Amino acid sequence: MFDTLKTLGFQIEIHSHAQAILSVDFPDAVAELERVIGGLTIPIEEIIGSGGGETQGTQRLRRGLADIGWTKMNFVVEKRINGVAREAISHEIDHVKRFANGVIALEIEWNNKDPFFDRDLENFKRLHADGAISVGIIVTRGTSMQDEMRAMVLRFARDRKIGCNADLEALGMTRTPRQKKAVDKRVAAGGQFADAWSALFVSDKFGAATTHWSKLEDRVHRGVGNPCPLVLIGLPARIVAFGEGLSLEEIADREEAMARDGILPFL
Repeated sequence: MFDTLKTLGFQIEIHSHAQAILSVDFPDAVAELERVIGGLTIPIEEIIGSGGGETQGTQRLRRGLADIGWTKMNFVVEKRINGVAREAISHEIDHVKRFANGVIALEIEWNNKDPFFDRDLENFKRLHADGAISVGIIVTRGTSMQDEMRAMVLRFARDRKIGCNADLEALGMTRTPRQKKAVDKRVAAGGQFADAWSALFVSDKFGAATTHWSKLEDRVHRGVGNPCPLVLIGLPARIVAFGEGLSLEEIADREEAMARDGILPFL
């Protein structure tokens, strides 16, 4: 199950009989997800230019899923007494697709606050209990992506020869006075500017309290979302591409324009 993704370095965990359900009733869903997710690449410039928000790479993944029918859906569950609606609860899921044998729901958590995992898992649990979905899937940053993020950002800084605040500004990056002060303090203590900046960037934007594999795995292993059949997919560091030479300023401008148009939700 998901052997193609495993070969490409993606982390996969399957829980509560999801493998049996998918292999028998949803083989087409597995093939679609392997094709779209397995083709994902994210240039390092998009990670830097997004400032920690959702990258254009993850937006390409969303569009790829939407193009084959995995679209946003708002589930409304109503309680009725003698035919009169008395209570309604809604659950919005970003990617949902109906197949001949049922419905699969999928959420992508690139870089949110980690309590969003609780929301996703509880939504899946309720929808599965109500017979609305057969399987829930969550895609997030994998262990290698999280562990190597600082090294990848540092590689970018060294490749671009970033050695001072002016070099960052020349790339179109804006930072708060607090961020500048924190980097300057580390440099004054004998550190290299590239090391200090990359460490602070990753700490600020991709810290331990954001959505990544270990936070998701911990919740699932504690039983959050149980007994909904679940598939967890971790994005590996190897999908991050170097040498693209993209302009950070152009990336930021494009993302701001898309956000204004309601196309690109941050985080």
